Amino acid sequence: MNKYLLNGLYFLFAIIIISAFAFKLFQPIKVLPRMQLAPAFNLTDQNDARLTSEELRGKFVLYNFTYVNCPAPCYNLNKTMQEVQTRLSEAELGDIQVEFITISFDPDRDTSAVLRTYADSIGADTKQWSFATNTNKALLKTIIGSGFETYYEDKGDGKFAFDPSFVLVDGWGIVRAEYRYQTEVSDADRIIRHLSVLAEEVRNSTGTAKLAYEAAHLFLCYAP
Repeated sequence: MNKYLLNGLYFLFAIIIISAFAFKLFQPIKVLPRMQLAPAFNLTDQNDARLTSEELRGKFVLYNFTYVNCPAPCYNLNKTMQEVQTRLSEAELGDIQVEFITISFDPDRDTSAVLRTYADSIGADTKQWSFATNTNKALLKTIIGSGFETYYEDKGDGKFAFDPSFVLVDGWGIVRAEYRYQTEVSDADRIIRHLSVLAEEVRNSTGTAKLAYEAAHLFLCYAP
């Protein structure tokens, strides 16, 4: 091989290595990880209307999981959801729509009428926030337990043990953030920040800029 060509290849390789190292070190772009596909589902909401995962494509969706008879303050799940909803303008979303979905794992008691009354009782803005469930308990367990990887267990007498959590899903149906601990589920600031990061990625990851965002994912430049 021509020595000049060989030296050129070595130089190019060195540039690639140095560029990768610099990207990892300085992390000029922050992203949220692409964790897994969110589960497909078919639920019934508080208005007795069908709610499917396909209808939510193209929107950011923040999910949580609970039941109507959860003793107050129930890990502040509703409070956090309401705070995020009222602060959406801080996330600079542009024309990106955000939906909020609370899935009940107590379908025997949490009928559409009960969910509607519950939504009204907490002052939920149901133009963006839906309360839903599925009467098929096995399917519901698959959606919540396997799909969203959220634990819950029926303890009898209308009581459930469960891990309080939120899950943020992007417009392609990919899980981008999970908030699994009590210190986090009440942290609306972190969720708003993540919505901003995700919206910026959607706006900017086109054309040649897309390569930079793919590099950010490759080098794990994740937003805290």
